[in-house]
Amino acid sequence: MKLRALFVRGQSNDAAAYNACLQGLATHLRSFFRKKLQRIPDEIEDLVQETLIAIHNQRHTYDAAQPFTAWAYAIARYKLIDRYRQFSRTESHTETLDEIHELTIGVEDNAHEARRDVNKILQELPEKQRVPIQLVKLEGLSIAEASARTGQSESAVKVNIHRGLKALAARFGNGVLNENG
Repeated sequence: MKLRALFVRGQSNDAAAYNACLQGLATHLRSFFRKKLQRIPDEIEDLVQETLIAIHNQRHTYDAAQPFTAWAYAIARYKLIDRYRQFSRTESHTETLDEIHELTIGVEDNAHEARRDVNKILQELPEKQRVPIQLVKLEGLSIAEASARTGQSESAVKVNIHRGLKALAARFGNGVLNENG
């Protein structure tokens, strides 16, 4: 099951779903921190635990209409930057500020690449399906707002989103479209 769905269920007091979400998220976080902390791998588990605690403490701030992994990774990045700052105070790492800069550039580059990839994939859809998906799923507009912008009825917007996502799932496989987080 997707991490987002598990997290939302967890917010509704489903302890098993919440536990499954945190376990799955821990795996993703370990991978994320492993890439960023190659020079100090001993810090990975601590950062995973700190991030999970922060996610737990900030769970009330999550908006279920937004992507879960973007929210969770934002918290992870803040924890990582805090750790870099801690190192700069205690161990005189001269490269710490450079690493922080590289970290934030990488995040922006990854987001830009992801947007470009999504837009490229969406170009394979007819406009009547592509535009509602962009408006509702990517820009966060409501069905009513997308209807007003496209001139399609609200039910047509819903149908076109469903058909477009179904076509993409068939074309690229369900694993690509499932939000792994």
